[in-house]
Amino acid sequence: MEGTRFPLHLRTSSRARSILVSADTLKGIVRLTVPTYADKDQALRFAQSKSEWLAQRFAEAVPPIAIVDGTQISVSGEPYQISWSEEFARKPALCEDEIRVGGPEQRVEDRIIQWLRDRARFEFENDLIFYCQKARLEYPKLSIGDAKGRWGSCSGRKAIRLNWRLIMAPNMVRRSVVAHEVAHLKHLNHSKSFYEFLDALFEGDRRKADIWLKNHGRALHMIGASQRLVES
Repeated sequence: MEGTRFPLHLRTSSRARSILVSADTLKGIVRLTVPTYADKDQALRFAQSKSEWLAQRFAEAVPPIAIVDGTQISVSGEPYQISWSEEFARKPALCEDEIRVGGPEQRVEDRIIQWLRDRARFEFENDLIFYCQKARLEYPKLSIGDAKGRWGSCSGRKAIRLNWRLIMAPNMVRRSVVAHEVAHLKHLNHSKSFYEFLDALFEGDRRKADIWLKNHGRALHMIGASQRLVES
């Protein structure tokens, strides 16, 4: 990586309180966020001082994985190989250790991602019903997203947003995120009361689930990443 240059995307923000620099390994750019009152030359020098750290982040980045015939992905933590054939139905289907899909080969990635999103919504809805009933809370509005920085969120308006990529994680990991967001319906913070409520709500070990996402979450974000680049 020595000597490698990456484009710099500079953005001024009235909400920023300090100069922030980060490596967007998906798009291959360095992001520099600068408060409106800050000196831009100083910000550029700050970014340059982080060159070794940025190079390390790019070196550690997991490469994008295209969803094509022969690619292996996970569904609920179990590995499956994508198998395309003109003879298969256009709608993807699980068959033993394969995900079989037909239709135009150039649309395989689109079809698989939409199938995963639909499957994620189905599982999320069941998870939400389970945890909301257990917590005696009203079922929230559910939306499906693909945020790079978070797996789930809960708004003050009692709406939950979950990342469809969790459908590729083991069930225990997916359910821990759903339980976490349901707990926020009662405690919109990360207080001691929140975690006590979450531990009573979730049937598994949330710490193990957090470790799994820390170790494997980056790889999940890179599966079908080319579509995310197009969408963004």
